[in-house]
Amino acid sequence: MKKFQAKDIMTAEILSVTPQHTVKEVAQFLLKHQISGAPVLDDAGQIVGIVTEGDLIFRDARVHLPTVMTIFDSIIYLENPHKYEHELQKIIGGKVADIMSQDILTITPETDLQEIATIMHEKKRHLLPVMDQGRLVGIVGKADVVRAIAQEE
Repeated sequence: MKKFQAKDIMTAEILSVTPQHTVKEVAQFLLKHQISGAPVLDDAGQIVGIVTEGDLIFRDARVHLPTVMTIFDSIIYLENPHKYEHELQKIIGGKVADIMSQDILTITPETDLQEIATIMHEKKRHLLPVMDQGRLVGIVGKADVVRAIAQEE
């Protein structure tokens, strides 16, 4: 049975966006290239985030206001107020920098298929940048994993 690694299934032609792209531009970019997301690269070509269809969809979703309690003229948040502020920024943001995920999980070219699938499932990630010695060399998406599973002997 062939053991696939990230280097076997990754997309090496990296389609990326910048933090300065508008939300509309990135939506059009994803549609044009028929991809579900893209790495966000700064001016030096370093990865600074990931933007996905989910980020675009979240932007148009209804925001959940945090539950609060008032005691003696003080407001006590029953949920994390920083999470609410982050979600609100994603909703009102007009640039990729406002909506992208900055918590980036990466893999190496040698990461095996089972580990890739596990990371995607447990961490709820749909795109994993492939890094080799600090350089972005590819990206693995859910479709790449499904394709590899279909090709396993």
